[in-house]
Amino acid sequence: MTLTSKTWCLLAVIPFIALASCSKKGSDGQGRSADGIVELRVLNYLDLTSANSSEEITKVWDAFSKANPDIRVIREDLFNEPYHNKVEAYATTGQLPDVLYAWPSGRSTTLHAQKLLKDLLPLVQAEGEGFIAEFLPKALDPQAQGGGYMAILPRADTSSHAFYVNTEVLDDAGLTPAKTYDELKAQVPVLKAKGYDTVLMANQESWVMQSCLFSLVAGRFGGEGWEQRILSGAAKFTDPDFVNALAFISTLYNDGVLSQATLSTDYGSVIGQFGINRGAYLIDGDWRVGAFITDKSNGQAVISPQRQEKIQITVFPDIPGAKLNQSTSGILGTGWGMNADIPSGSAKEEAAWRLIKWLSGKEIQTWLLETGTIATPTVSTIDVNSLAMEPMQKAINGLGTRYTATAVIDGVFHSDIFNPLNDGLQELGLGSKTPDQAARDVQQAFDTWKSANR
Repeated sequence: MTLTSKTWCLLAVIPFIALASCSKKGSDGQGRSADGIVELRVLNYLDLTSANSSEEITKVWDAFSKANPDIRVIREDLFNEPYHNKVEAYATTGQLPDVLYAWPSGRSTTLHAQKLLKDLLPLVQAEGEGFIAEFLPKALDPQAQGGGYMAILPRADTSSHAFYVNTEVLDDAGLTPAKTYDELKAQVPVLKAKGYDTVLMANQESWVMQSCLFSLVAGRFGGEGWEQRILSGAAKFTDPDFVNALAFISTLYNDGVLSQATLSTDYGSVIGQFGINRGAYLIDGDWRVGAFITDKSNGQAVISPQRQEKIQITVFPDIPGAKLNQSTSGILGTGWGMNADIPSGSAKEEAAWRLIKWLSGKEIQTWLLETGTIATPTVSTIDVNSLAMEPMQKAINGLGTRYTATAVIDGVFHSDIFNPLNDGLQELGLGSKTPDQAARDVQQAFDTWKSANR
């Protein structure tokens, strides 16, 4: 039987109607249902391809429910673009969940710009100095988030770029890890002769190139603070630094360092490609380690701990002509926020804050480290050296702190600006747009956005 598009739309609405009616039934005005339990609708970001994702249900959610029987969590799990699309839909209809996973800016621009999330700073301050001392100062800095207030409690300091080096492949080709771009380019024909790709990336999803590589490249050509100069009007996207950064992306494809096949490689399949030694290098974020390590539920790993010893994790090789090298692109990581419509002082606010503290606290951040979900926690009291971690987890830990970190573009600029850039980067790979054209499109998008937000 074939379902019509209208039927699919109705089916998609049914879960939301059920959740909405469930959360309102018998409410006492404080968020408690008739049985005295506070119900929280939660939108969770869950990557089912990541090792140990199944453990999250018991380790995180079931554990919270067991310890907090007066709170009923009604959870919805989504990942990648479906997640972001659902957030936008909820925001548009005014039906945002009570607690949700969010970015400190960028991908969660709507939540910050429209102040749809509650300011958590008063709740943090009410916890006292002991609680505050547990976190890195930047994690509690309101100015580090898109709306200029503490909309989320971040759980990581994130490097959006990581250069995964498979020395097993390089050894087979008689090569060593490239330190410069010229060395990397010279490896292309050698690796090809052995049946290997040079660099693997999941560029089908348009955000990957921008966040995981181009942000680094823009920082290297523009230098530290390049994005602030554009925001202030002291520089433009059409200036030589940014155009040269775009031109370098074209160079990667023209030199064969990146294959056009990466433009049809989705975010899930690239894991297996790197795992079976399809290529010598992989470009992704520091969070991607969690996809390769051992899944405790079945004892299986995409890359076994023994083979992980052959994986090095560093940053992209030095680029000729760049103002800055030995750098990465970094940003305050994701975390949890609360619907701004929840009344202050209500039972629902207390329950939602209790959940956020649990999701962001030492126990869960420790578990996130152990499972490879984060690389650098925001809880400063975790003894990382005491944790049982696999070689790739140890290699990635603190990656962003070892290099100069420049801005992640979708963490600084509005989606009206970075979406045209994302599209332009893909068009550069296809050869259907020049760097100058891509730069003009982004500058036009920036000018339009700025005029609308004066």
